Amino acid sequence: LPPEVPELIHACTKSYGKAKLVLHKGKYYIQTDDEDVLRILLADRVIQEARIYPKPGETSFAMVSAPENIAIAGGKEAVYDASTLDAVLAAMEKEDDEDVAAGDQDQDQNDDDDDDGDEDSSGDSNDEDRKRKNMYNPDDDSDQGEGKSAKRRKAGKRLKKKSFTKKLKQMVSIEIHGEHVEYVKRRCIEIDYPLMEEYDFRNDTRNPSIDIDLKPIAKVRPYQEKSLAKMFGNGRARSGVIVLPCGAGKSLVGVTAATTVKKPCLCLCTSSVSVEQWRHQFSLWTTIPKDQIGRFTAGGKNNTLCPITVTTYSMISHSGKRAPETQKMLNELKSREWGIILLDEVHVVPANVFRRVLGVVKAHCKLGLTATLLREDHKIGDINFLIGPKLYEANWIDLQRAGYLATVQCAEVWCPMTAEFYREYLNVSAAKRKLLYAMNPNKFRMCEYLVRFHEARGDKVIIFSDNIFALRLYATKLKRPFIYGPTSQTERIRILYQFQNNPELGTILLSKVGDTSIDIPEANVLIQVSSHYGSRRQEAQRLGRILRPKPRAGQNFNAFFYSLVSSDTQEMYYSSKRQQFLVDQGYSFKVITQLEGMDSTPDLAYSTKEDQLELLQQVLMADEAEASEKIEDMDADELGTNRWTMQRRAGGMGALSGADGFSYAEFERETNDGRYLSVDELLHRPVVRHSIFRKRFGGK
Repeated sequence: LPPEVPELIHACTKSYGKAKLVLHKGKYYIQTDDEDVLRILLADRVIQEARIYPKPGETSFAMVSAPENIAIAGGKEAVYDASTLDAVLAAMEKEDDEDVAAGDQDQDQNDDDDDDGDEDSSGDSNDEDRKRKNMYNPDDDSDQGEGKSAKRRKAGKRLKKKSFTKKLKQMVSIEIHGEHVEYVKRRCIEIDYPLMEEYDFRNDTRNPSIDIDLKPIAKVRPYQEKSLAKMFGNGRARSGVIVLPCGAGKSLVGVTAATTVKKPCLCLCTSSVSVEQWRHQFSLWTTIPKDQIGRFTAGGKNNTLCPITVTTYSMISHSGKRAPETQKMLNELKSREWGIILLDEVHVVPANVFRRVLGVVKAHCKLGLTATLLREDHKIGDINFLIGPKLYEANWIDLQRAGYLATVQCAEVWCPMTAEFYREYLNVSAAKRKLLYAMNPNKFRMCEYLVRFHEARGDKVIIFSDNIFALRLYATKLKRPFIYGPTSQTERIRILYQFQNNPELGTILLSKVGDTSIDIPEANVLIQVSSHYGSRRQEAQRLGRILRPKPRAGQNFNAFFYSLVSSDTQEMYYSSKRQQFLVDQGYSFKVITQLEGMDSTPDLAYSTKEDQLELLQQVLMADEAEASEKIEDMDADELGTNRWTMQRRAGGMGALSGADGFSYAEFERETNDGRYLSVDELLHRPVVRHSIFRKRFGGK
């Protein structure tokens, strides 16, 4: 390496690890063994405002008072007292005896060699012996009363004691407010003194240990073991983030970390469905009884706080009014001191709604798990001070080649817009454009063809659509069940169970609620018809739904990912942006412009122009609000977030009158012979009129 590279590394890391953030008895401390580092930190205004000054005569964290109100952990009384040194030296005595015995043998051999030499050499040897004796025991000039070995043993102990006391350093600490931890950690990174968080769980006697171990059936894969080695490399649990692809066993990594620490564990998830999945993972891989794996969810009849507790981010982050029992349980959860906290889908933590969770929950170690450490709002860097650094990241293609992930064929299918749809696409608003290219008739026909093709092969197909209007219409036309925000948890579990176990149900449709925290290992085909603009994270998360290894003999690919894109629309730009993360991981997208055999397939929907024009009329009349999904949190009823709230949005008089989204058709009633047609004749059906108007039209 060029000499500049090591110099740069040393310059950038010279202050790393100089200070630590420690949780002790529910209080947070900044701890360092260098008083100069602490003075630099205390000179910062943010840290000064977060500091808690000790009361006169008060000591905390086994510290003694020091000048300038700096509390010292491991001061002179703790470090140099006789009992501590005697205990340490007693453990080293065996090693000293072995070293001295080896030294005696060497010295006896040297004495024999010196006796065979000349007189001058003998004199030099005696001089060296006297110098060595004086160095070991300068106050004693004689050898009377003690043998040579005993003197050397005493001298070795003194040297060992001297070197040991030099290595022991004084630890200085200051206490900070718990709610200011986030700002302090961010500020320390900015001034190049990042705070390390390491949990010495083996020596933690305050928090009770849990009787939990992995079952013999749990086999940790090499890359999982490597990721955990990054976390427990120095014998302590280090806070940070582990990035593994979907289907690569992130849950087992989190469970193994909890069994290694053997302290109270809190697991945070994004939904109530994932809460049940995490409880199942703990029950499946560990020896802890299921009644000691608690849950804390909205509307849960059996909510309990146990040594292992699983809950959602929303249950903790919500600041509104709660039910009395829920509030009591939440207060107990906040008052506890957790050994480790597992954060599933950790990329959601930087959101303003969820980041307050880390300020109210006290945990010694934080482990974040995700497959996509990405955010389009550029807040992903906040995880460095909210959780910790990235400890390990596995490459998707490497795991695929090793056989741990399915071999996926990624394809981008170009669906040409019909002339009528494209004409309207060029003349409508942006929101309506998104609905038009999602409801492209050719896109639906290609989707239906792919569904028929893969169901005939016995594959399990998932269709993703962010557009709720398109989701409902696709599900209605294909006669398949769908899951979206308002779908109840019971209905979700029923649909997923049927999809996994019923061979007659080969396809389901999901909205964005299926992007994360839904485990569907049987699925091996994914069709995406509508997405969230250019979100790279969503593209990778959706691909992860089909990454579980699925051996299929005689085939190069055993999973298929289709992204249906309307040609010559803005969707093509978003598609290229969405694929960037997967391309960086080593995946390649095959472009398909025509599906062979589709034109000869009978009974495909929207094959005639009349059907396409009817669909266009439905799309143009659809309310734009139906196109976007408002994710309803499963905890909303408990948290009271389903109440009506006032919102301001742009609209016209049509919206106020209830006519928004409706269109009126004008008919020519006069015939060539001058006769006017009735409404019944125009519509080719009898008109049912309200009773108020029946008398005017002859009682009809």
